[in-house]
Amino acid sequence: MRPQWQRHRLSQDGVGQAAEDLLGKGFRLGLVAAHDDDAAFRVVYLFLAGGPDRRVELECVVPKDAAAIRSLAYLSFAASRFEREMADLYGIRCIGHPKARRLVRHAHWPEDWYPMRGDAPPAPEFDGAGRFPFVTVEGPGVYEIPVGPVHAGLIEPGHFRFSVAGETVLRLKARLWFVHRGVEKLFEGRAPGGAVDLAERVSGDTSLGHALAHCLAIEDALGMELPEEVHRLRALLVELERLYNHAADLGALANDVGFSLAHAHAQRIREELLRLNAAVTGHRLLRGAVRPGAVALRALPEVTVLRRIAADVAEVAELTLGNSVVYDRFAGTAVLYQDDAHALGCLGYVARASGMRTDARVEHPTVALPVAEIGADAGDVLARYTVRRDEFAASAELACQLVESHSGPTEYADEPPARQGPRSGIGIVEGWRGTIVHRVETGAAARITRAKIVDPSWFNWPALPVAMADTIVPDFPLANKSFNQSYAGNDL
Repeated sequence: MRPQWQRHRLSQDGVGQAAEDLLGKGFRLGLVAAHDDDAAFRVVYLFLAGGPDRRVELECVVPKDAAAIRSLAYLSFAASRFEREMADLYGIRCIGHPKARRLVRHAHWPEDWYPMRGDAPPAPEFDGAGRFPFVTVEGPGVYEIPVGPVHAGLIEPGHFRFSVAGETVLRLKARLWFVHRGVEKLFEGRAPGGAVDLAERVSGDTSLGHALAHCLAIEDALGMELPEEVHRLRALLVELERLYNHAADLGALANDVGFSLAHAHAQRIREELLRLNAAVTGHRLLRGAVRPGAVALRALPEVTVLRRIAADVAEVAELTLGNSVVYDRFAGTAVLYQDDAHALGCLGYVARASGMRTDARVEHPTVALPVAEIGADAGDVLARYTVRRDEFAASAELACQLVESHSGPTEYADEPPARQGPRSGIGIVEGWRGTIVHRVETGAAARITRAKIVDPSWFNWPALPVAMADTIVPDFPLANKSFNQSYAGNDL
């Protein structure tokens, strides 16, 4: 399904005016990507809207001897964070930014080392741990609780600084990027068909979603058009990834309030789904099933099995919410109001639980699908639980419909053409956490020159501290799990 495309190269003033116009028309800022073009920097802003699928790129050139752009932070919170990331990794200053503090670069990063520049030297030796200037909340009885970055359990590092009065959280500051891996830099120089393995490792629990977004971007850049059945098989794999992650989270949320029985059953269901993934693709995390121009399934899942698992999950969810202690802990906890979710640019189940309509399967489809749009209004832990419960049921039924309507082979391969000259492409996928966006550029040597990746966690992490306001400290693990954002997907 062809989107409506517009691309414009503008002055910095022109970018600001066009961005204001697009946001006023209901577009959202999907990404901001800086590029080092040797002679100058180039900044690309991607704006997205659905119904119909519309994509607008605004591009401006920034001289290297005056590496600064006018900030769009006054228009968009997301723009303010993309600009801070750009300043950290490229050294492009953002004039007029209200809080031009470091975002990616921790205090021990050298001041004059910008790793995404083309002439950046190897990583220097970092000087100690440094300090990060947290805002101090003052007043009678106010104290701080630092948590992390090392946590009790097999989770990735993140630091959370609570300012608390009694047990009530007055302010929460989350500090991420402890595992910044330079992933986008690793794409540079790879052949268009040779970077899927890297895309699969952007965020391990979203291996298929990121691999598919990357493949769609490569196919868009190279002008590849695939049969509808290929897109339907890929859509089936996306739903299988959604299923095992939602099942695990439904159990983990119950476990965070002491209902370990539901957690045990959810883990049993997750294991069954992972084994189903292995039978369908040969890999429990669905790796290797998609590449540019190709999809490969060993077998289709049995619809009777999918519907039996869906009934199993529905029963576990019913038992969970039927427990009055669980229900009371979920209801009214960590509320994210719709206005805040919209202002922050939230995506996926976090946004849908707060009354927003957002789903790339509907807004940016590769093939027409009978997607059941799920939502809630309360914006609390209970809403985020019930949205995922309902999405599991809808996703299982969608997967069954895709299986039942399929005819023909379960493998397809068309090698990417070796096309010369600069090209760019966008890939958009509704992953289980929300909308994933990849943008790639290829150069004259038919190699990837730039890859920009935006996991939905980039947009959703800032919403967690907002939802924690006036919540008690013991509810943080529950609230955090109800968001369940990716550290790795954020800390590229």
